[in-house]
Amino acid sequence: MPAHYIYLVLAIITETIGTSALQASQQFTRFWPSVLVLIAYALSFYLMALTLKFMPVGIVYAIWSGLGIVFIAMIGLLAFGQRLDLPAVLGLGLIILGVLVIHLFSQSAGH
Repeated sequence: MPAHYIYLVLAIITETIGTSALQASQQFTRFWPSVLVLIAYALSFYLMALTLKFMPVGIVYAIWSGLGIVFIAMIGLLAFGQRLDLPAVLGLGLIILGVLVIHLFSQSAGH
């Protein structure tokens, strides 16, 4: 796997950690989850910046935000008991499909 995809995957993971910590911080009223938010987001943006050396910003952001949305929805369900209705699940499926189309068929994706 090319290094820029590793950077992107790590950026998505750290963004997901940061967003999960944001929920746990209770609007920045809990100290350690708030610290984790700041560290995870900073690391995520740094890793995304490394990815931008190899891929266009629109493609990077589409993949980063799309997969982040899907992962956060799964974490919301598993960790916070936030249920999704059928339209939400279908919408998340379309996001995944969009990321797959970009990855599999776009010449802009920097394969």
